[in-house]
Amino acid sequence: MTKIKAILFDLDGTLLPVDQEEFTKAYFGLVAAKAAPLGYEPKRLVDAVWAGTIAMVKNDGKESNETVFWKKFSSIFGEDIQKDREVFDDFYRVEFNELRKICRPDPDAAAALKRIKALGFRVALATNPLFPSVATENRIRWAGLEPGDFEFYTAYETIGLSKPNPKYYLEVANRIGLEPNECAMVGNDAFEDGIAGTVGMRVFLLTDCLINKDNRDISAIPHGGFKRMMEWAERLNQPAAK
Repeated sequence: MTKIKAILFDLDGTLLPVDQEEFTKAYFGLVAAKAAPLGYEPKRLVDAVWAGTIAMVKNDGKESNETVFWKKFSSIFGEDIQKDREVFDDFYRVEFNELRKICRPDPDAAAALKRIKALGFRVALATNPLFPSVATENRIRWAGLEPGDFEFYTAYETIGLSKPNPKYYLEVANRIGLEPNECAMVGNDAFEDGIAGTVGMRVFLLTDCLINKDNRDISAIPHGGFKRMMEWAERLNQPAAK
């Protein structure tokens, strides 16, 4: 059995417990309020952000998610949208942080990460790269962690693929110089994180904020809370019992 050298972690719903529906609703409310003084009608703006998000999810890696998002956004509002880009960038530095109150940081997350490193595993953050780096770094801090706790994390500027594309996981492994079967993935989405298993990664599903839209059978996938995840990690490189 190939030795596992790195464990990849999802962020939202994994290291940072959060109700995704509540978060999304509040997020769109805040971004619409930020853009309203510039003349952006809220519903049209939200629809455009969704369209840009879908474009990122479908991205094939030839361009960064950032480029794909703004191309789609510009196709809806026109190239003049670029003059307001700084306003949207400022949103992620300032107002976006109001969403912190919706999250439920779990001290077990930081403790688990510390223990994972003590076991000798490298650690990277495989969060869906649909936000700018500043927003990703903010959310890392909301979880009681620091960006420097990870040797690599994905954001929309740094990668041109997204979950649930299996190639996303191949690219993350490549970025940290490992083969997919030398990595394990910890997440909370049965489909988007579970699909890492199709490229050879071992997978653990954290169930505290489990997302399983299709009611997939996860009985064959190791799953549970942080305590069980740590027990799983400690056994990853142990010889299989005969």
